Amino acid sequence: MSPESSKENGILDKNFDDIQSANMPGKMYDYNPAIPTTRLERLLRERELRRSNRSYHSNEDVRDANRESDIFGNRNNLYLSDSDKRGREEELWEGIAEARTLYDGYEKQDGRPSKQRLLVVANRLPVAAVRKGEDSWQLEISAGGLVTALLGVNEFETRWIGWAGVNVPDEVGQRSLTKALAEKRCIPVFLDEEVVHQYYNGYCNNILWPLFHYLGLPQEDRLATTRSFQSQFSAYKKANQMFADVVNEHYEDGDVVWCHDYHLMFLPKCLKEYNIEMKVGWFLHTPFPSSEIHRTLPSRSELLRSVLAADLVGFHTYDYARHFVSACTRILGLEGTPEGVEDQGKLTRVAAFPIGIDSNRFIRALELPEVKDHIRELKERFAGRKVMLGVDRLDMIKGIPQKILAFEKFLEENPVWRDKVVLLQIAVPTRTDVPEYQKLTCQVHEIVGRINGRFGTLTAVPIHHLDRSLDFHALCALYAVTDVALVTSLRDGMNLVSYEFVACQDEKKGVLILSEFAGAAQSLGAGAILVNPWNITEVAASIGYALTMPADEREKRHQHNFMHVTIHTSQEWAETFVSELNDTVVEAQLRTRQIPPLLPTRVAVERYLQSKNRLLILGFNSTLTEPVDTPGRRIDQFKEMELKLHPDLKDPLEKLCNDPKTTVVILSGSDRNVLDENFGEYNLWLAAEHGMFLRLTKGDWMTTMPENLHMDWVDSVKHVFEYFTERTPRSHFELRQTSLVWNYKYADVEFGRLQAKDLLQHLWTGPISNASVDVFQGGRSVEVRAVGVTKGAAIDRILGEIVHSNNVKAPIDYVLCVGHFLPKDEDIYTFFEPELPVGVATTSRANLSKPTNRTASKFSTRKSSFRPFVHKFPQAFSISEKKTSSNGNGHWWSMMRDRLTVHEGSSVLDLKGDNYFSCAVGRKRSSARYLLGSSADVVSLLKELADSLT
Repeated sequence: MSPESSKENGILDKNFDDIQSANMPGKMYDYNPAIPTTRLERLLRERELRRSNRSYHSNEDVRDANRESDIFGNRNNLYLSDSDKRGREEELWEGIAEARTLYDGYEKQDGRPSKQRLLVVANRLPVAAVRKGEDSWQLEISAGGLVTALLGVNEFETRWIGWAGVNVPDEVGQRSLTKALAEKRCIPVFLDEEVVHQYYNGYCNNILWPLFHYLGLPQEDRLATTRSFQSQFSAYKKANQMFADVVNEHYEDGDVVWCHDYHLMFLPKCLKEYNIEMKVGWFLHTPFPSSEIHRTLPSRSELLRSVLAADLVGFHTYDYARHFVSACTRILGLEGTPEGVEDQGKLTRVAAFPIGIDSNRFIRALELPEVKDHIRELKERFAGRKVMLGVDRLDMIKGIPQKILAFEKFLEENPVWRDKVVLLQIAVPTRTDVPEYQKLTCQVHEIVGRINGRFGTLTAVPIHHLDRSLDFHALCALYAVTDVALVTSLRDGMNLVSYEFVACQDEKKGVLILSEFAGAAQSLGAGAILVNPWNITEVAASIGYALTMPADEREKRHQHNFMHVTIHTSQEWAETFVSELNDTVVEAQLRTRQIPPLLPTRVAVERYLQSKNRLLILGFNSTLTEPVDTPGRRIDQFKEMELKLHPDLKDPLEKLCNDPKTTVVILSGSDRNVLDENFGEYNLWLAAEHGMFLRLTKGDWMTTMPENLHMDWVDSVKHVFEYFTERTPRSHFELRQTSLVWNYKYADVEFGRLQAKDLLQHLWTGPISNASVDVFQGGRSVEVRAVGVTKGAAIDRILGEIVHSNNVKAPIDYVLCVGHFLPKDEDIYTFFEPELPVGVATTSRANLSKPTNRTASKFSTRKSSFRPFVHKFPQAFSISEKKTSSNGNGHWWSMMRDRLTVHEGSSVLDLKGDNYFSCAVGRKRSSARYLLGSSADVVSLLKELADSLT
């Protein structure tokens, strides 16, 4: 990556390394107010840079206002006739060529700000290609809301990647089309007819689109549906990989890749597999359903995990973002946070970014002569009548029948309005070859005909219904003369018709009736009249109220909405998303630098072989057990609660336990019976209940509990745990001698968290308010222990007992500590860390993980104390005795062991820093030196250690 392209956030990133090093442990942080350090500061600085850059370019590039107002057609390009499309093609290409990218704090050689490239990846390009010859093509504007939204943005150097809407099987045609599109900054993805049929018409439009709009999965013949679903899903993944291949081919370091919509939910994963450093954002332009709807999808988990590979996931409204996070927590079992979804330290930011329109274009259009002519004609045509307007695709989710039926009810209940109001319904045909849409068209025509026949006259009808699109100028004029706009979507991602209507109403101050199920209700709800489109009576009453609303109220409502529409434009939407994405990547880099590296297995095995006496400390649950969280596997609570040793570990563990130079300790929070059942046949040490009970498998259990351990709080805590177990289905609690654990892993995620919060409040205000206990919160558990019951606190006593048992014949010079421990139990990792010499600053984890030549035999549970490196032996062991033992360990080691107390276990360590390997399993936030991904990695590690002994 080049230095310029690696910069994410301008001035922030110029000081990125300084900020990073300043926050390292042991260094004082010198605050520099010129450097944005918080997320809000970074985003505010980014916003100011964008504004200054926009001002700079506006002074440099003066554009013609009329040409500016005439570009690209309306949202979804639904309202352009064929002649209008052809007449504006050149303006489309000019608009694409003028697209600019986000300012990133760098300058070109001529002093002008450089631009960040934006790769927009969508199912369709902003053009459709028509073949005119073997190597010639005609390019026409294609419909799509994303086209209008992003082509109004002039801050990006944009490249469009997508399907051109035509099958091109021959190489000549592909080369010529690629060349033609390159001039328009478009890059084609070539999909054959079968893939398009299975991927686009099948999985996207027949499965995902209905489900995301709460219409449910197909209910035809079960077996046929299952077979077609499987083939469609395979085609969907194949198509997403084809998109990824094209992106990878054209990607340059520093590019931002912005994936759009439900067609490309697999794309973030494919891109990250190619390049983990790639900046990837994904945005959904439809609603995202509640988790109860999404969980019916057979491929639910795969799609969610693929989207989570992105750095930033965007939705139109907070509701959709909340549904997505809820689906990830309920279906995948991940942690939902206010910022997004977290998976073992990897955060995918999830946020709402309401899309807007190019409001200036509509405002300027009202001043054009042709628009004024249309307005004059419409006023004459509907003189003396109030005009109501509906503009929709002829789609099941748009609520057109409900709208018309509500208008009929209004006319029934208000006869005085029958010749004073007219409803103009523009229904743009879509998917005319689909039987469901054909049925909807017939239904709408039937209702319109019945109402017009019932309430119409020879000279006027109450409903004017058009099954076609409108010219942009005609549409703006229609918006301008409308008194009441009626948007009754049953489920809509945003619906920008409401925005367009508001932008054209500065003179008339018309009223907007808006469905509460449209995304626009979140932003325009205060100024609009919100309705439930299924409640025909409510919509009819709202029509009456809108037609008779006082002028001052109309003024106030309009001003509120007009302010929002003109501020939250499509350009601001795109710039905000890219700015957030850049900032998200910066924060991810900060977190990544704090994540320990993966365990260097080869080095660990080599050091193991070179050592003379080794100590292996192994956790049990999620470390040596069989994996239970495999993707797509249904949770079996009964089986998961029975902890079983991984079957592949039996032989390696037996070899390690029988090695005379290796001492193995299983250190777990589990009960003694659980450890006996799994490890009774091996020659090793078992430390149950966080090390409070210990035994060599050939001996009896002994306690290592401190003498002053108070347990008088157990009964009262037990009663609280029993109560919450009864009121929380699928939760359970375990009663141990030194702790109690309430586990809600298998309960409903959100309900379990609420219950856990309530449980903690009960504990702190009652049973443990004055007790000497620690409360440990796991991912889905609450554990109460006596103060001092941690694995780190117990390890010193455990080592002392091991030495007294004559099981250790020489000082321990190699330690491997592996486990999936709670954060407060990770003091066991720091127990073995060497204290630094006097005057040496604490190093970062990155440096700590590197091999050192320092010898350290005194270790402490404190992370940062500054003492000389000295060997610590019992004080009664004199210098002369050490000297006489220089030829061998036998005599002086036996003397030291005899004089060693149980609480001086750390004295048996003669450990170099590069002979200590602490590994956290399945956790990225850890104080351990290294990481292991799962119990499968632990199996591989122990197999290599065992094989090295033969």
